[in-house]
Amino acid sequence: MIYATSDLHGYPLDQFQKLLKQANFSTQDFLFVLGDVIDRNGDGGVGLLQWMMGQPNVELILGNHEAMLLSCAFLFDEITDDSVASLDEKQVRLLLNWMNNGAEPTIRALRDLRQKNPEALDDLLEYLREAPLYESVSTEKQDFLLVHSGLGGFSLEKKINEYTADELLWHRPQPDERYFDDILTVFGHTPTRCVGNAGWMFQTETWIDIDTGAGHGGAPMLLCLDDLRAYYAHQEET
Repeated sequence: MIYATSDLHGYPLDQFQKLLKQANFSTQDFLFVLGDVIDRNGDGGVGLLQWMMGQPNVELILGNHEAMLLSCAFLFDEITDDSVASLDEKQVRLLLNWMNNGAEPTIRALRDLRQKNPEALDDLLEYLREAPLYESVSTEKQDFLLVHSGLGGFSLEKKINEYTADELLWHRPQPDERYFDDILTVFGHTPTRCVGNAGWMFQTETWIDIDTGAGHGGAPMLLCLDDLRAYYAHQEET
């Protein structure tokens, strides 16, 4: 079975593993995480990322929060008060943008990781640099496009590799926005509360939003692509 989740934003690893158990997720299954593992809560998602790195059946698709982290990679040579004080104007803008989007717990956890195991920090950054912006996946019943935020500037004539990173990382589609008729696009980024369906996935004829608000005090979900069954961390198995 193939699963997708998104926007974990520092959700506790042990609680996320309970959600996987609820779906009977096993080594025979595959999980796509559609970005934004980091920032806002707990250890900033650093523990989640390290766990994902050790799972051969889990793949990260880059989110805008991971992209912001990478844009501030200059911090991680040595994260100190002095290094922050010496930033140039462009670096300050990048860092402020990230900080305004919940970077503090992530930076704190990365500072600790750097002190304890610099090689582990380097491995984590390389893992993020290698993460794709999208994946195409097929089941017996349906073809899927998996991406972090939907498709900004969508056109049927536009090839997926022609989209800019910003169009795949920062777009917020309106409920009446249509994508491909023969491919179901799955993404997160926009909490479903923004489209009036707080805590539950939001589905249209051509796309599904699976950001159920873990970054804002809610909990994540899993979507099984084989049968479109949804599993929610806030809902007991019935």
